[in-house]
Amino acid sequence: MSLILNILWLFFGGLPMAFGWLIAAAIMAITIVGLPWTPAALRLAGYTLLPFGQTVIEAPDAGALSTVGNIVWFVLAGWWLALGHLILAVGLAISIIGIPFAWAHLKLARLSLTPVGKIILPVS
Repeated sequence: MSLILNILWLFFGGLPMAFGWLIAAAIMAITIVGLPWTPAALRLAGYTLLPFGQTVIEAPDAGALSTVGNIVWFVLAGWWLALGHLILAVGLAISIIGIPFAWAHLKLARLSLTPVGKIILPVS
């Protein structure tokens, strides 16, 4: 079932938003100051590409430094990625078939605001 949902997800906003995450990662990598946020953006780009069958948890060792990192991330890139996910979620929630994908975009909008200190694991 996850395979079917992931294939449909690519057409319902997954591909352009994963590309948005890659752009955010590239911008962070280009600016030397943004290098600490690049791995988190790349992890979530992969998760945004294929979110079904995976889950995101808080890293057990995420401390105060990841909180500071999330605040900086929010200012630099988090708000516009969250906005993109929210716009797609509203558009998908209009139809019944789009509701699961809208829900996934809402979860990703929340993750867009605080990606540092997150771990992606397969659901099993």
